[in-house]
Amino acid sequence: MKKETTKKVMFLHHSTGKMIWRGGNNLIAKVKGKLGFEGAVENWFNAYNKANDKNYLISEMDFPKKEPYGWKNYPFDYYKIWVKHGDSDYYMSEPTLKTLAPEYDLIIFKHCFPSSKIVFDGNPDVDSEKKMIGNYKLQYDALRNEMHKYRDTKFLLWTPPALTKGVTNPEAARAATEFSEWVINEWDQPGDNIFVWDFRTLETDGGDFILPENAVSERDSHPSHRFARKVYPMFCKRIVDVLEGRGDVENIVGE
Repeated sequence: MKKETTKKVMFLHHSTGKMIWRGGNNLIAKVKGKLGFEGAVENWFNAYNKANDKNYLISEMDFPKKEPYGWKNYPFDYYKIWVKHGDSDYYMSEPTLKTLAPEYDLIIFKHCFPSSKIVFDGNPDVDSEKKMIGNYKLQYDALRNEMHKYRDTKFLLWTPPALTKGVTNPEAARAATEFSEWVINEWDQPGDNIFVWDFRTLETDGGDFILPENAVSERDSHPSHRFARKVYPMFCKRIVDVLEGRGDVENIVGE
């Protein structure tokens, strides 16, 4: 395999990301001698590599892990690990960009759907864990500056997953959608090393809530198996567009 066709990709996620990684596949498969869930995304890339003479090596990782950091992957947590402690190799056993960026050509990251549980009390503070739009914007600006330090690495960010109508309220849902629109239309800068996949719009079809058929249940905002099977190829195509220099010109939902 030619060296220039080899690209290493890391996908950082929690449960929603795992569902898309599996492509809605709920079957146990024996992979490399171990029992685990089959990776539909990984399989898609194996087929793409064979058909296109590429060597795109994609792997995935829970980030941050439950221990010792805690099962939280919201804007504050990426800011805390990658920006506030960006001069270190690791923070609470989690790799900073100082460690990750030299290892990968593309780093993909996302937040879990509770990031859409927006609150409205308090003043914006970059060091605050409150799920406020003002805090998110400050944290995203700081994250963008940090990612710009690693120009040889590309980054792909998902827009925040939506919640079902049964677990949020219209005001919070609209605020989360407006934040997603801000990420796409204002925060993302054409020509730099950061790109967006508009996962939220795929879930909501342009509304403020995940559509009932796209969620596990009325009270569970995880993506349904059917939805995951539908969209994981779009995710893969979006990754390829970014790797092959079309990240700013192709459809950001990957259709």
